Amino acid sequence: MHILELTLADPCSNLALDEALLDEAQQQGPTEELLRLWEFPEPVVVLGRSSRRAEEVHPWACKRDQVEVLRRSSGGAAIVAGPGCLMYSLVLSFTLRPQLQMVDQAHQFVLGRIAQSLQSLDIQVELAGISDLAWANQKVSGNSLRSKRTHLLYHGTLLYDFPLPLVSEYLSAPPRQPAYRSQRDHASFLTNLPVSKEDLQAAVCASWQPANVRETWPRERMETLVETKYSQDSWNTCF
Repeated sequence: MHILELTLADPCSNLALDEALLDEAQQQGPTEELLRLWEFPEPVVVLGRSSRRAEEVHPWACKRDQVEVLRRSSGGAAIVAGPGCLMYSLVLSFTLRPQLQMVDQAHQFVLGRIAQSLQSLDIQVELAGISDLAWANQKVSGNSLRSKRTHLLYHGTLLYDFPLPLVSEYLSAPPRQPAYRSQRDHASFLTNLPVSKEDLQAAVCASWQPANVRETWPRERMETLVETKYSQDSWNTCF
C-alpha cells in the first residue's frame, strides 16, 4: 500500500482527487492500494451522491458565510468538514480483499481497523450505526464508500478540533438517523476526539502500515473531473 499526504487548495479538487485515485488504481492493476490523508483548508458542506440539497442543507447560511456546497461520489448524508476534521481516503483492492465487495463487511473491516489503531492513544471508539465511529456514544467519524469493478474507495472523517457549532449552522437534521442517535441534535450528537492531528494521523497510518510514499498523483484526471463534474451545478445541485 502507498501513502499520499496531500491537501489541495480547492475543495472541488480534493473531492475530484479521491475519484481520480480510484480510477488510477483500476488502470494500474488489481492489487494497487493507497491511503490518502488530507484536510479541507476551509469549511465546506459536502453532500452525499444522492443527498437532497433542499432537505439536508441550510442554503441561506452557506450563502451568507460563502461556504461552498459540493457533492461527493460516494453515498451517505451531507457533512460539514474543514480544519480540525481529518479526512482519510482508502483505495482498496477486491483482488486482495474480496470480502469488501459486501458493503456491511467493508464498513466493519475498515472501521474495525481504525478503531483498533485508536486504542494505542487510549481512546476507546466503537462502530455505531451503519458507518460511524462513536466515542462515549457520540459520533466522531462518518464514512461512505464507492465501488468500481476491481477497487473500492472508502473515505471518511475523524473529528479532533472541529468547530462543531458549524454543523448545526449549515445542516438540517439528517433525513435518516441511526438508532443510537436517539433523535439528538447535532450539538448533542457530535464530539471531537481528545487527540492532536499528528497523533491521529500516526494512528491511522499504523492501522494500514503503508510501505511506500507516493510522490505523484493523477493531476490530469483530477483536473478533468473538476472541470466536467465537481465544479458544475449540474452535479452539485442535481438533487
